[in-house]
Amino acid sequence: MRTTQRLGILTIALAGLALLALSGAKLSAQNTSAAKSETRLRVPVDYYKLLNGLKVVLSRDATTPTVIVAVYYNIGFRNEPKDRTGFAHLFEHMMFQGSRNLGKMEFIRLVQSNGGLLNGSTRFDFTNYFQVVPSHVLETILWAEADRMRGLQITQDNLKNQQEVVKNEVKVNVLNQPYGGFPWIDLPMAANKNWYNAHNFYGDLAHLDAATLDDVSAFFKTFYAPNNAVVVVVGDFDSSTAKSWIEKYFAAIPSAKLPAAPDLTEPRQEEERQAGRTDPLASRPALGLAYHVPERATPEWYAFGLLDQVLAQGPDSLLYDELVRKRGLTGDVNAGINWGLGSMFDYSGPMLWLAQIFHDGTTSSEKVLAAVDDVVGRVQQQPLDQATLDRALVKLRSELYARSEQFAGFGRANLLASFALFDDDPGRINRLEDEFAKVTPELVQKTAKEYLRPTNRTVYKITPGKTAPAPAEK
Repeated sequence: MRTTQRLGILTIALAGLALLALSGAKLSAQNTSAAKSETRLRVPVDYYKLLNGLKVVLSRDATTPTVIVAVYYNIGFRNEPKDRTGFAHLFEHMMFQGSRNLGKMEFIRLVQSNGGLLNGSTRFDFTNYFQVVPSHVLETILWAEADRMRGLQITQDNLKNQQEVVKNEVKVNVLNQPYGGFPWIDLPMAANKNWYNAHNFYGDLAHLDAATLDDVSAFFKTFYAPNNAVVVVVGDFDSSTAKSWIEKYFAAIPSAKLPAAPDLTEPRQEEERQAGRTDPLASRPALGLAYHVPERATPEWYAFGLLDQVLAQGPDSLLYDELVRKRGLTGDVNAGINWGLGSMFDYSGPMLWLAQIFHDGTTSSEKVLAAVDDVVGRVQQQPLDQATLDRALVKLRSELYARSEQFAGFGRANLLASFALFDDDPGRINRLEDEFAKVTPELVQKTAKEYLRPTNRTVYKITPGKTAPAPAEK
């Protein structure tokens, strides 16, 4: 199972959104505002906590006879202990090695034999596990998740096996891949100063090799406790019945004494940083850019979300228009907040806006960077016109709807879990559109001036380590 999956946005054609955008062009400004207020994303949210500290979010949707069960633990790449790098990812694998009542890999077989699918992943600030199953097996899945939260099978054989699995995953997905770890590992390490934000997220292989059973057991008892987790159920279920099952299977699991949260504060960047490496497997050069983004949930953060839409999302974006259409410097521009490991919504703490641009060897990275600066300069020098900002709002709204429906409804569970885990407020999902709607052209310009300045930027270059093969003769 490839567990560090990158959940990209599924391209979902929402006819209702298209009709809304079409009709919106014909409405007066007053009617447009009214239409927007009536068509905000409205997700049912039932949020409460058990006495042991477990957060629970229920969101009923009877569209299909399926349910999503997602369990998120507040331990990820960057908030793992300094002397235990790679443990968050190691535990993502360990959680499938058996529990008190389920043997090794039986959790996976339980889900699949009932026609379901499942996965897990490790991100900056959490490790998650989720299942999409038919509604009638909800109780079984809740029991199984509680069983491994209560008691994981931590044996020397399981530990040794998963140490090797994780090391092989690093070798396959990063060390032996062209551009492996670019930009989602390379740029945070280069752009950040705080160790928690800047260490190798896959972990030091020496730390993994040195892990003992006592180390692993202590990690599990500390971070896989109910008061460090949230359980989310989305789909077709009866709320009162689901609550009784959650109480039955999770309430007796004891809470743990959690260590103080690490200080993730990142100092303000005052000068441009340069970094890079030679990649013997790369076929052409690549340019990576990283800008520190505003603090989460601030007005500037919402403005940067719209700025991202204007600059880099879709073929109508300014960077695509300039670098691809007009200058032919690259074939595509990939960028975003928390790009490669999630979205602008599912993290906590400092974050980067990353851009990844591949280009031919005959094109210098300086030329590509100059073109990026030309585009950025435009949004810094004058406010966006209202039509451009309105289009960015429509694009972001479409993305939000698509993300909430992503992967058979898991996208909604992901948003609810993130807002519960980090903000103690899963209902924030229903206020996102209102916050983005408050953004003005002046705020976008102000945000661009502060956060897209060159002194807030890290430039990372990938240089091919061998000469590209000569073109075949005609």
